[in-house]
Amino acid sequence: MSVTYSRIKRRKAIYGYLFIAPIMLGFLFFMAGPIVGAFGISFTDYSLLKPSSFVGLDNYRHVFAQDDTFWVTVKNTLYFSAGLIPLNLTLALALALLLSSKLRGMGLFRTAIFTPVVTSVIIWAIVWKYIFATDAGLVNQVLHFFGIKGPAWLYNKHLAMPVVIVTSVLKKVGMNMVIFLAALQDVPKMYYEAATLDGASKWKQFTKITLPMISPSLFLTLIITLIGSLKVFSQIVVMTGGGPGTSTSVLVYYIYKLAFKNYQLGYASAVAFILFFLVLALTLVQWSLRKRWVHHEE
Repeated sequence: MSVTYSRIKRRKAIYGYLFIAPIMLGFLFFMAGPIVGAFGISFTDYSLLKPSSFVGLDNYRHVFAQDDTFWVTVKNTLYFSAGLIPLNLTLALALALLLSSKLRGMGLFRTAIFTPVVTSVIIWAIVWKYIFATDAGLVNQVLHFFGIKGPAWLYNKHLAMPVVIVTSVLKKVGMNMVIFLAALQDVPKMYYEAATLDGASKWKQFTKITLPMISPSLFLTLIITLIGSLKVFSQIVVMTGGGPGTSTSVLVYYIYKLAFKNYQLGYASAVAFILFFLVLALTLVQWSLRKRWVHHEE
């Protein structure tokens, strides 16, 4: 009996490993392998134009001690994140509160707001690049109608990044809105009824009931939005090309230029892993602070 049971158990284990084998092989060959390979390359002077050589930590030393462009891109990346995250989360929560009511036509509005999420980011960026065009752009045409001369939005170092931030917010806000909608629907209505009987104002109900109850979802969206903002690339390439000057050059775009324009693959890999550790550090900081404001956790 025990021998038969052991044989059946072994057969089930084999079947299980066979079922997960394709995804595991894909992960090893297309994710884990390239990541390990790139980490090794980051310690070399690897270039398509000359033979590679091992340089140890020289790439990392050069990044922190001598590469002024790297620090500019870090500043721009953090600027983008600092602008995008509060705008995205605030707008997403406001839309979720507005669209959580069961009025006629709310489904249509939810679909319209979510549609940009499934739209190609390249197409989205191209459309908004033309909307903010200097001469024939829709924004400047509207301003011209009111007798206002519109600026060169994407060619002004003070305006280019805010434009990219706004277009990125409009692109991604629908995803966070859906998450907040689901969270709002799980808040028990009896809490609001009790608060109303006690004379609590709408603002008091929002700060004392809604926010604490949806804080796990808020924490999730915060991490997702932060990681996404640090990896911004397509909008920069299409709309500004990192310009004017280096005013919109972010870390991922800088890595792309180093690797595929300057062919400094070893140095680009070092910068890429610095970005990885930056994302990891910020995520761990948020994770360690979650118990101070995230409620309703088991």
